[in-house]
Amino acid sequence: MSDSSRVAVYLDFDNMVISRYDNLHGDGSWRRDNARDHAPGGGEVAAKRLAEAMVDVGAIIDYASSFGTVALTRAYADWSVPANAAYRSQLVDRAVDLVQLFATSGTKNGADIRLSIDSVNDLVDHADLTHVVVVAGDSDYIALAQRCRRMGRFVVGIGVTGSTSRALVAACDEFSDYSDLPGVRTIVPAKQAEAAAHTPTQGLANASGATKAAAKKAGTTKAAAKKAAPAAAKVPTKAEKASARATELLVRAMRVGMEKSDDGWLYLSAVKTQMQRMDSTFKEKSLGHSSFRAFVEAQGNLLDFQANDNGQLTVRLR
Repeated sequence: MSDSSRVAVYLDFDNMVISRYDNLHGDGSWRRDNARDHAPGGGEVAAKRLAEAMVDVGAIIDYASSFGTVALTRAYADWSVPANAAYRSQLVDRAVDLVQLFATSGTKNGADIRLSIDSVNDLVDHADLTHVVVVAGDSDYIALAQRCRRMGRFVVGIGVTGSTSRALVAACDEFSDYSDLPGVRTIVPAKQAEAAAHTPTQGLANASGATKAAAKKAGTTKAAAKKAAPAAAKVPTKAEKASARATELLVRAMRVGMEKSDDGWLYLSAVKTQMQRMDSTFKEKSLGHSSFRAFVEAQGNLLDFQANDNGQLTVRLR
């Protein structure tokens, strides 16, 4: 990878959403629950399960940016489906180009054909594209990956465990499981969490600690209320909000960079480049820091620092 690397990202969105849902809730759950006709966050079982299985679009694009500048991002799906329409804010916030594909036969929308044609056309039209990221685990994309490699592009695949073709993994230069991407939260489905809570060991632990917990809660309720009241009333200033966003961006960039580092240590220049790829509005001077190094050193509670033999500072997350 170099500073001139340019990345094209293509998401078979239906594939990812369905695969993630079935991965968390069991094979065939998407069809059985008729999840496509629900929106995440409602009271129905399917709505709750959709909320648990939400795909983090930002984590995917952040990871793609570790290969170079993301020049284009396209997502293919039937956006009239409630389960897909729920991703509107995520997709709009990351400037994703949405391609509408209505189902032509049953629930088949031909995303694999359209995505493959578009990506090859883009590579022909834009010779500066060096990397292709295909977000799907379907074996239908094997030919696409092979074609992109023959055209001299570096192919990265991202898929969901249990629904990824082994042949597709072999056809890519690099393949990552979605759940392993930096920033993706580990989700335990409510059904599994409930089952774990009712195991004999958990039950005994809950029973033995119930009395102490109740007493402790009773003794600290008033003190906690006093502390919580002023904290809740305090409204962050504009500068504090900007600082918090910059710190969050730094952590996300560090996670992505450390994923590709052999020893976890990153040069400051690499960290800043990654941050600006993820958010072009980042400027350390607007946050009151004279240099990027000063900004990083101000986050000492989050980072470890180390100077190499040449005196260059390297950092890693604690």
